[in-house]
Amino acid sequence: MIILGVVLLVVGFVTGVSVLWTIGVVLVVVGAVLWILGGMGHAVAGRRHYW
Repeated sequence: MIILGVVLLVVGFVTGVSVLWTIGVVLVVVGAVLWILGGMGHAVAGRRHYW
């Protein structure tokens, strides 16, 4: 999710499409939050690890 977000950020920046930029930011933030929660040992969406 984080990698997809970064790819969308780059594509959105290069092409100037703001929708891709916004979606990329959201995916990076959500992916980072889920990764941090999973790394801390909290169950995320019923799973012990997020991946």
